[in-house]
Amino acid sequence: MSAKERLRLDALSRVKRRELTVVEAAELMHVSLRQARRLWKRFRARGDGGLIHRLRGRVSNRRLPEEFRQLVVKRHQERYPDFGPTLACEKLAEEGLILSPDTLTALLKERHLWQRRRRRGKHRQRRERRAHFGSMLQMDGSIHDWFEGRAPACVLMVSVDDATGRTLARFYPAETTPAALDVLGRWAQRHGLPRSVYVDRHGIYRDEDHPEKPTQFGRAMKELDIELICARSPQAKGRVERKNAVFQDRLVKELRLRRISDMEQANGLLEKFFLEDLNRRFAVSARHAADVHRRAPERLEEILCVQEERTVGRDWCVRWQNRFLQLETTGRTAGLAGQRVLIKQLSGGRLLVTCGGAALEYRELAARVKPLRAKPWHINNRPWKPGPDHPWKREGVGRASPGARFAPAAPPRTLHPARSPSR
Repeated sequence: MSAKERLRLDALSRVKRRELTVVEAAELMHVSLRQARRLWKRFRARGDGGLIHRLRGRVSNRRLPEEFRQLVVKRHQERYPDFGPTLACEKLAEEGLILSPDTLTALLKERHLWQRRRRRGKHRQRRERRAHFGSMLQMDGSIHDWFEGRAPACVLMVSVDDATGRTLARFYPAETTPAALDVLGRWAQRHGLPRSVYVDRHGIYRDEDHPEKPTQFGRAMKELDIELICARSPQAKGRVERKNAVFQDRLVKELRLRRISDMEQANGLLEKFFLEDLNRRFAVSARHAADVHRRAPERLEEILCVQEERTVGRDWCVRWQNRFLQLETTGRTAGLAGQRVLIKQLSGGRLLVTCGGAALEYRELAARVKPLRAKPWHINNRPWKPGPDHPWKREGVGRASPGARFAPAAPPRTLHPARSPSR
């Protein structure tokens, strides 16, 4: 007997011993009073066997014929052994063997020909914090409605030390290469250069189409001798992800209470109060007291910037993002026509042109005036035919209607009145 049937047996046995009424037994069995009376009648007539479902052990009336079942299994094993149940049923239906995927799966399980392919979750292992402050820096951009509709959308670039949880964050209009370089530069100016940086696989940090070619951020990390680690999942850099959740909860409410609705004021709040309080309350001590940050170079700004090579024209001009830079005539610029120079875009949009590590003097020229192109003449030779509602085709305009009558013509007028005959 099943658990439900044993429950009914216990309730009806109490009714038989007059410990319960049929109404009370119906509540215990979770059935209606009408069904309880049926069960009580069957129990008195057949005993315990009357409570067992009467279809148990019998073949279903909707069972497929045995010959059809064997044919389906044989055909499946001959032609579609590696097909999924849905696709296999589609192919079997084309041969005239129509059945559902669940039925096919049941037939194969009966003959031990089907095994469920379980997709096991990826095994993850807890990674302990790094032992030293500065050993690893986790970075990520958090996109959120920080001002709750009071200001345009922006992103919070977050940097978290893996060993201590010490945090540095700043708002930027978007998660871009200059934003990532700037927040790393602020960390380096405050603490020094970390040994490694742990980021996601955003296009800022890694080019998926050309993994061998470093991005601007990757080039800067290589020049600074910082190991760049790209995580394969958000869980891998869970420390900065959890810090993002803290910011999205606490910082949003703090901005609301202080009625801050722009990035400049929000960055001021982060620097003066919020980050200091956050690090004081949630940062921990590293396992080892030694700080492994390296000293930042003097020209850190020239490394943490967007830089590309350009070719000097014959007129000693260099083009950069539709801007024309005229190199000044000095001893260093002699013979630079056709040579490659390096242009660096520093913070604030300031440009630095270098050749062989030496800075070159330049002045920016006005943008070239684009010549006005004469619009070509378009001659339309298509014949024009007035439409049916054109005024020319309206009745009474330009022609008389069929039943129209015109007034008689007036007698001609003479310039001089006729003279009466002389008497």
